[in-house]
Amino acid sequence: MTARHEEIADELRRAIDREEYTVGSRLPAETELAAHYGVSRGTVRQAVAALTAEGLIGSRQGARRVVLTSRRSQSFEELRSFAQWARAMGREATGRVVLQEYHTATKEDVVRLQLREGTPVLHVLRVRGLDGEPVLLERTVYADWISPAVEAIEPDCPSVTQRLYDETGLVFAYGEHVIDAVAAGAQDAELLGVRRTSPLLRVRRVTTTREGRPVEWSDDRYRSDAVSFSVHNSIGNNALARKTAE
Repeated sequence: MTARHEEIADELRRAIDREEYTVGSRLPAETELAAHYGVSRGTVRQAVAALTAEGLIGSRQGARRVVLTSRRSQSFEELRSFAQWARAMGREATGRVVLQEYHTATKEDVVRLQLREGTPVLHVLRVRGLDGEPVLLERTVYADWISPAVEAIEPDCPSVTQRLYDETGLVFAYGEHVIDAVAAGAQDAELLGVRRTSPLLRVRRVTTTREGRPVEWSDDRYRSDAVSFSVHNSIGNNALARKTAE
């Protein structure tokens, strides 16, 4: 049975996602929330603490909490699949394979996936959606050792990451991300339902196992109105590296 403070935290998350509480606005006082939900201030405090830990709201002693972001923002503090991120927002992840075929590894594939020249690798183009709305194109190249397992997955599988874990025990443990912006080409525009040359947020990533073995590398392109990314850092720990565009 779900604890009451967890239910309240989830209701507040959804309210933030619906922009009932917009970024920069303050949440109602604990006394107001307690009265609204018919619970004690202690229960409300537990719910608010959960949202604070997630980075959705800011915490200041003696002050009402301020909304910092919505869950459409994806943090790089942890490695999450698209489907996991969607579930965290209370949304349904969808997926559709547009193209899936083998090619001989290019020089870039060889370097990124640590393969021998001439190795066959699986190229997959997927459209990913939130509640059926297309928001992301994934152009992924899989290493030869995992390609057969990926090829066997049904084209509309909502979470390849979860399916690979269920069937092979594979854990996507580490990711390296490079973020920039690109203009939508003809194929991007058609698949995402945007105008050609519309700005897209691009994330190029290489994902590896716990042992550091490369699994895939991907060029992911998000609709700019569909997602933002956040990095929580401090004076002593900065996870985001700033680089000039390549």
